[in-house]
Amino acid sequence: MNAGFIDIHTHHKKSGVVSPKMEGIHPWDAEKSLPLPDFTDCDIIGETGLDYAADVDRDAQERVFRAHLEAAEMMQKPVVLHVVKSFEPVMKILSGYRLNGVVFHGFVGSVQQAKRCFEAGYYLSFGERSLRSAKTREVIAYAAANLIFCETDDNPDIDIEEIYKETAKLRGITVDELRIQTIENYKKLMRYDSLA
Repeated sequence: MNAGFIDIHTHHKKSGVVSPKMEGIHPWDAEKSLPLPDFTDCDIIGETGLDYAADVDRDAQERVFRAHLEAAEMMQKPVVLHVVKSFEPVMKILSGYRLNGVVFHGFVGSVQQAKRCFEAGYYLSFGERSLRSAKTREVIAYAAANLIFCETDDNPDIDIEEIYKETAKLRGITVDELRIQTIENYKKLMRYDSLA
């Protein structure tokens, strides 16, 4: 396997790092009446979700979110979620769809929330903000190994390997062990037999 690191959610693709192609309308843009992307050429639908800290109409956010989930269900594609101060509404909405892979990107939350995600088979992705949160660092230490990813999100100055180093340290494993595990997680999420 030639894959280096998986960066499940980044706005700045880098050579040697596997990052899926995503298409979606961000919750911040939910009021703009943008046409729904085609989604045919993307690997993952998103990021989509609900952001209750943003000054964006919540009904508009939910309409756009549901449109993404309907497309994901129909096209059998995974989704990457943006969830801010909206965990309960997101979990309730997700329960109404049959989805092939759900990733909570940039997860910042409690152990109790993480357990609910893992019980539902949802993945959590950890980035710079996750690592700054004491409660989320607890989650990282205990998280289900087969349901985690790392990410750089929108920070062009962060190297994904640094996220892996800190995440591996919290989990008491080597960077290479974490890298191999996330490759396996990615193959499962994307239904790949291998990564070239």
